[in-house]
Amino acid sequence: MQDTFQPQPPEPAPEAETPVSLTPPQLPPPQPIPAQPTPPAYRDRSTGLTIFGILQIILGLFAAMMIPLAMLGAFMARLGPGGGIHPRQLLPSMASYGSIAAIMITLGIGSIRIRRWARALTLIGSWYWLIMGVLVTILLTAMLPVVMRTGLAQAQRQAGDAAAAPITTAVMAVVVTVIIVMSAIFLIVVPIAFLVFYSRQDVEQTCRHRDPVERWTDRTPLPVLGASVVLFLGSLYMVLMGATTPLFPFFGRYLTGIPGAACFLVLAAIDFYLAIALFRLHASGWWAAVLLSPIRLVSMALTYGRANLMDAYSRLGWSDAQLRMLNSNPMFRNHVILWWSLISLVIFFGYLLWIGRYFKTPGQASAVADARMI
Repeated sequence: MQDTFQPQPPEPAPEAETPVSLTPPQLPPPQPIPAQPTPPAYRDRSTGLTIFGILQIILGLFAAMMIPLAMLGAFMARLGPGGGIHPRQLLPSMASYGSIAAIMITLGIGSIRIRRWARALTLIGSWYWLIMGVLVTILLTAMLPVVMRTGLAQAQRQAGDAAAAPITTAVMAVVVTVIIVMSAIFLIVVPIAFLVFYSRQDVEQTCRHRDPVERWTDRTPLPVLGASVVLFLGSLYMVLMGATTPLFPFFGRYLTGIPGAACFLVLAAIDFYLAIALFRLHASGWWAAVLLSPIRLVSMALTYGRANLMDAYSRLGWSDAQLRMLNSNPMFRNHVILWWSLISLVIFFGYLLWIGRYFKTPGQASAVADARMI
């Protein structure tokens, strides 16, 4: 028997396997972590700047108080036999006290507000204050005992031997010592304190951080800025002297009146130009300042050594009593104050030579200015 072949139905095709994905599931992007403020790399000196600013304001107020005291002294002097001081002779001291008061108060406010220019100008003023203070302290130490002995001798002669109670040498030594010590504290110790504080690196960084705007004092190196400021203030002083006391030393003689005033005005214009030229780092201005300084030194030295100062003051209209009082002062009789001003000019000439490194070539001067080497 023959088997019949029955076809089997086709087997269903195997289903395709779903490929397994090896890619990890996408996670949501991480949220950015808020940036934490980085602490400054310096110690903030805002409190110290405020304290020293207040101290400057107080010193400025003390300088302002000297103006009425000077006026009172001039009024009391008019009651004396010499007829007192002419108001025109009082203007230089009043203007000096007023300028010091205005500068100190302005710098104090700038220090409290943490301004760059206040720090720079305070450093310049403190250096000038210290140098002049050292010279004045030396001058007081050398001349104050002589001045006091001379003044006491004159007072005893005027009062009579019976009425004048002699002051012992010990008492006078104590008085002189106290005056010198107090002067040294104010003229040397105080400016040193200002220099130590404002020269600190963290004080500079505090001013730069709190006052990020570039100021005019940042446009030139600090040593050059100091010379420029001194010349600018000197030009203002020359104008004042020409208007109030036209007594100009000129190569062995004193020019008074209109010629003396004209020389002061010319010298003021020269100093003003030199101040601007140094501030802009012009090498020509530095060379002009260096070449003119020895000429001034020679003119002043010849005049102080040859000319008669009392005769020059008499031509200004000073009375005989005023001239006798002036001539009795050893500091004027021996030309001590005049030679002291000459020494100051010698120091400034040496300073001009020292800052010459900023004026070698225009390229170097520009590089120094850009780096703001202070």
